[in-house]
Amino acid sequence: MSGESSSAKRVFPPLYVSSGDVSADRLAFFHILERLKKRTGWVDHKIPGPESISDHMYRMAILAMCTSDSELDVSKCVMMALVHDLAEAQVGDIAPREGIPKAEKRRLEAEAMHNFVHEMLHNSPAAQRIEALWKEYEEGESREARFVKDLDRFEMACQASEYERKHDMQTLQPFFDSSLPYIRHPEVQQWGHALAEERRKAHSQQSSTTQP
Repeated sequence: MSGESSSAKRVFPPLYVSSGDVSADRLAFFHILERLKKRTGWVDHKIPGPESISDHMYRMAILAMCTSDSELDVSKCVMMALVHDLAEAQVGDIAPREGIPKAEKRRLEAEAMHNFVHEMLHNSPAAQRIEALWKEYEEGESREARFVKDLDRFEMACQASEYERKHDMQTLQPFFDSSLPYIRHPEVQQWGHALAEERRKAHSQQSSTTQP
């Protein structure tokens, strides 16, 4: 997510070490999901009560269910939406302004996923399913992965629009510039156009009510 510059340096929590107890390790994974907290970009822009990573992924999952594209595996899209940012439970929502190279960000996230899969979930069939979905999204080559990436972009713009209305924010244009123009799926493009038109009308109405 976009954000303002900050001198704060991110400190990553230590990776989990398996206790050897399958049940205890699985519970540790369930508990780590609680870390899917506030998204960095919204925090940087001082949004009151900002959306969490979990909020973001949940709405993406519902958006996936709303598609009319019969060529998509919708169930896979829903699951992929729910795991695509899972590594952030360990590494957090790393923003560009933190200066962490993309290759290092990918390494940290892959390390986190490996830790979840092997140390917490003991490479169970469920763990392998989660890992496969995450990797497919990261590779971005399948039809479903590209669609879910577009949902990621649309959801961010949708959330930015809501913050503009709710908090009268005037500094969120970068969130639209970095999302809507890059959407490629035709249906999600339509949703984006509708959102942009809704935003244009809201700004127009706001301008008309503030003029003397």
